[in-house]
Amino acid sequence: MTRQADTVRQARTPLSKERVLDAAVALADEGGVDALSMRRIAQELGVVPMALYKHVANKNELLDGMIDALVREIDPPAADADWKAAVRLRVLSARRMLLRHPWASRVIEVRMKERAAPTPAVMAYLDSMIGIFRAGGFSVVLVHHAMHVMGSRLLGFSQELFDDTSDREPDPDALPPQEMAARFPHITELAMAVAHDEESVVGSGCDDQFEFEFALDLTLDGLERLLP
Repeated sequence: MTRQADTVRQARTPLSKERVLDAAVALADEGGVDALSMRRIAQELGVVPMALYKHVANKNELLDGMIDALVREIDPPAADADWKAAVRLRVLSARRMLLRHPWASRVIEVRMKERAAPTPAVMAYLDSMIGIFRAGGFSVVLVHHAMHVMGSRLLGFSQELFDDTSDREPDPDALPPQEMAARFPHITELAMAVAHDEESVVGSGCDDQFEFEFALDLTLDGLERLLP
């Protein structure tokens, strides 16, 4: 089916909030969330832009709905798993969701800061995660600490102090390597130690998936030691 024929078919299908959000997510996946606009979504759905406002009042409501749509992609809690396995599996499912939608972590981070409370689907997800901890024997106080230490990792991403990916343009103001090593010997030592060979399957820089799982397992092991 051609794109034009697909647009005609969509135009004949009754518009709904779910269709608007699905189109918005697909467009963000294709071109990034910054390029997203009501006009572009309307064009994709074969409707006039004003028709969208019956389902989403503004751009922020659109973004919140997109976040909820993605959170619902996360796997439900695993049946017959202990709390540690259930949390780990669900967090890694959240990470797979974010890898499918690379723009999502920034939108989640920004909207979580801007809103008075998380979106409904995020609230339901966090409530479910708290329930897993409580069923695993965690006290309310320990769950409170666990939610703080897990932070954004519960939703599949982490806010790193250092971004050591190497696919960026070189900083023109960066210090020469010898001066860098002299002024910041420990940072230089660490950078040299973790750098992968260019021929490596993970490429240069850190293996983000390994580092994420390493921190996740370390956190869960630490929380497990605090249980009575």
